[in-house]
Amino acid sequence: MAGVFSGFATIGVLIALGILLAHLRVIDLAGQRTLSTLAFYVASPALLLTVLEDSDPAEVFSTTLVASAAAVLVVVLLHLGLSRLRGPLDLGGATIGAMAAGYVNAGNLGVPIAAYVLGDVALVAPILLMQLLVLQPLALTLLDVAVAPTRLSLRKVLSRPATNPLTIASAAGVALALSGVRLPAAVHDPLDLVGGMAVPAMLIAYGVALRLGPLPGRGVPASELGLAVGLKLVAQPLAAYAVGRWALGLETDALLAVTVLSALPTAQNVFVIASRYGRAELLARDAIFVSTLASVPAVVLITALIA
Repeated sequence: MAGVFSGFATIGVLIALGILLAHLRVIDLAGQRTLSTLAFYVASPALLLTVLEDSDPAEVFSTTLVASAAAVLVVVLLHLGLSRLRGPLDLGGATIGAMAAGYVNAGNLGVPIAAYVLGDVALVAPILLMQLLVLQPLALTLLDVAVAPTRLSLRKVLSRPATNPLTIASAAGVALALSGVRLPAAVHDPLDLVGGMAVPAMLIAYGVALRLGPLPGRGVPASELGLAVGLKLVAQPLAAYAVGRWALGLETDALLAVTVLSALPTAQNVFVIASRYGRAELLARDAIFVSTLASVPAVVLITALIA
């Protein structure tokens, strides 16, 4: 279990740093916005490009991908359906809510947990690449449509992913991996250096938002927060387990992997994306906070029951 606690501890320290910097008035809300913008437009694209350049795209087309994708589809549909029962849906808010319910922290926590709990870092590749290449571009396109001042034509909607820095970087990274072409060191090394800012910038900006915004649970209706977190930590791993065991017949190790990875908390970049588009920021912030705390016992319990 060392990987579980180590991964969560690292995240906690950087979030605490953001809280401290906000408390000392070193960073204000304007600074938090700047950090989020830097992470969205510069650091995260650089990180995605360098990470995907070194990946093996063939790993994404595995049996475990089917279980992971099915679990995401289940929670997204459940979130949209149950949210619709509460009233008319706002496209931007519904998109962020669905991401909070189904977009897992595969990078920050998935890698150490795959390494130290599951015993193989490659196990996180399918869900990581699926999120970067499918879920994120789709969500960003919907958010672009949601914030557009006028109704977009179908051509403009379809072309939106080609103008988003995260989507462009992901596509470029996969193209490099598929072609086997390596970026020259003079290009790769600066990108790698800039990409190193992405995760710390996200976490510090998140900590600042926690300190300067309403306390978690006070700025978002409890039913809305409970729905996102409940789907994230209960429905998603249950769906992954059910599909993996009874539909795909996964062996114990693979079944444990898809279930544990589906129980990871909401990813921090959901908050960065929400901040960038000005939609459901408090929901994203609080879902990350609550799901991160609650996922520790969830991962430990799942590991004990399946392993």
